Amino acid sequence: MLEMKNITKTFPGTVALNNVNFTLKKGEIVSLLGENGAGKTTLMKVLYGMIQPDSGEIYYKGQKVHMNKPLYAINKGICMVHQHFMLVPAFTVMENIIVGNEPKNGLFIDERKSQENIKKLIEDFDFNIDPNIKVERLSVGEQQRVEILKALYRQAEVIILDEPTAVLTPHEVEALFIILKKLREQGKSIVIITHKLKETMAIADRINVLRDGVMIHNNIDPKEATIEKLSEMMVGRRVELGVKRRAKNITDICLEVKNLNIKEDNKYKIKDINFQIRKGEILGIAGIEGNGQTQLLEALTGLRVPDTMELILNGKQISGDVNNFLRSGIGHIPEDRLSMGLVSEMSVKDNLILGYHRERSFTNKGILLNKKILDYANKSKESYLIKTPTVDTAVKSLSGGNQQKIIIARTFSHDPDLIIAAHPTRGVDVGAMEYIHTKLLDLRDEGKAVLLISADLDEVRALSDRILVLYEGEIVSESMPEEYTEVQLGLLMTGSSIDSTKGEGK
Repeated sequence: MLEMKNITKTFPGTVALNNVNFTLKKGEIVSLLGENGAGKTTLMKVLYGMIQPDSGEIYYKGQKVHMNKPLYAINKGICMVHQHFMLVPAFTVMENIIVGNEPKNGLFIDERKSQENIKKLIEDFDFNIDPNIKVERLSVGEQQRVEILKALYRQAEVIILDEPTAVLTPHEVEALFIILKKLREQGKSIVIITHKLKETMAIADRINVLRDGVMIHNNIDPKEATIEKLSEMMVGRRVELGVKRRAKNITDICLEVKNLNIKEDNKYKIKDINFQIRKGEILGIAGIEGNGQTQLLEALTGLRVPDTMELILNGKQISGDVNNFLRSGIGHIPEDRLSMGLVSEMSVKDNLILGYHRERSFTNKGILLNKKILDYANKSKESYLIKTPTVDTAVKSLSGGNQQKIIIARTFSHDPDLIIAAHPTRGVDVGAMEYIHTKLLDLRDEGKAVLLISADLDEVRALSDRILVLYEGEIVSESMPEEYTEVQLGLLMTGSSIDSTKGEGK
């Protein structure tokens, strides 16, 4: 179906792709594995016409093609679903699907024909989405289905999915895989860009591994591979996955949250939340996105004034804005690194001091101390293994995992008493995940308190000393990590009662 030969692409200071060869057959699912910055997305952007290679050739259905822009690729039947969805929230599902490819009836859009075509696609694949609902009202998993519908509407024969499960719950991942298998049965060819090994083993027909811009392996049979071997291929060394290191020295209460309530549009988004975190403990909060996590995070970091809340850190009541919370010793890894954690146009160096730029170590009488900032940035680059040509490089040119490491470095290096970590490993590879997990556990063992909010149940169960489940803004369960299986926790996250899950066994 598709062959890419000797694809090479360089950017200033780095070789992104080095003579890479890639093939895709009709009716197969290929997993493109690799660390952040390995070149996976770059290779697929070359195929999709978003990036022009320095050298190399592309053959599609036996013919040599020049992918000079995405529209050319789309017209050929190649579509790409990006990690950050390309949807207009204020548009309906139908409007998002047909935009740029509207069927016409004279001078006007033929809405009836659009409705019929889209309803048929939705029924064929059991997508269970109302085509007339606005995208802003959809869950992340449903938005992803809209992106896949866009590709199918354009009669795509090759579908590229960039990190398709990065923001999905286990149930949503299962639903996505059912859809992908149906597409494969219909002869569609699918490429999944990922670093999630468990999911790769579950869905892929063939695995390719990229490392530092070089194709290390391009014909791995998932049935003959192991997670340990694949992670070693990706990173180039043995990786310790799912590290479980329980707390040994839980001491005094660090954070106490009392009577937290938040209303939006006369509806409770957070209702009667009360909990404590002790020094030397990781408290995990599991929940499907959209159940109050964002509002909870905003209240605990000074980004929002709740309707009611008493927040006590180390015996002192905290209130005010973000600056007050930072200076009180609350560090924050935000849930969305690009919209909340970084300024993508700014350099790595400047992003590393964001929020702390008024500190005496970085400024004197309002003047930034550039030499000290540069030294701090270079030290952070080395300590936190941030892959960047220099600390003056713009953050937007870095991979998602390296962007995340900048936030991790900034938060951890300022020695907070409490670390609020929201999806700390979202979109990062196994090497970076291992590193971040180890850092969180080390800080906990040093006596720090950690609040971990994540939709990744493997992460919550591996790191947490205690787990709360959040459903529709309320804490519906408190347990120890070993008390429930992943399936049971997943059911609790969807509102099932504890009694109904207990019957499934530990």
